[in-house]
Amino acid sequence: MAAAQDAILEELRRLRARVPQLTGALAADADGLVLAQDTPGVDPQAVAALTGTTRVLAAQLADATGQGDLRELLVRGVYGYVATYAAGAGAVITLLAQDRVNVGRLHLEGRRAGARIAELVDNLVAEPTEAIAKAPAKPAPARARAARTSRAKPVDTGAAATAPTAARTTTES
Repeated sequence: MAAAQDAILEELRRLRARVPQLTGALAADADGLVLAQDTPGVDPQAVAALTGTTRVLAAQLADATGQGDLRELLVRGVYGYVATYAAGAGAVITLLAQDRVNVGRLHLEGRRAGARIAELVDNLVAEPTEAIAKAPAKPAPARARAARTSRAKPVDTGAAATAPTAARTTTES
């Protein structure tokens, strides 16, 4: 698990090197918990939690307007940008950038990094499953099976007998 987190952090650092106007980058899971971060001067847990909440709202907005699954979210403030990109189904990356960043380059590099981090997160999720699959199976203890009883509700015959019946008769001429 630590190796995958180190690989995610390395990807974030390479991203910051490719886009010099980035002032921070973090990867978070769908619940808003930090997976890896390179955000000097910013509280990464707070940013990840806000990203998780904002992602949910943005996904609802995209869905309600018929735009499909959320891919990215861009917020522009007076001093710069906060860009969030989907990193597979289980994670997002959030990038902090100066106001003078080339937004097209930000999107290009953010999307690429999101795809690479999605692969790393998928591997991180698959590791525990593989470990469980490789573990030797323990034989199940032998148990005697109890006879199964029906769970169907008993028919109330008294109600049917007291219910009035309406009979219809026809006569042929």
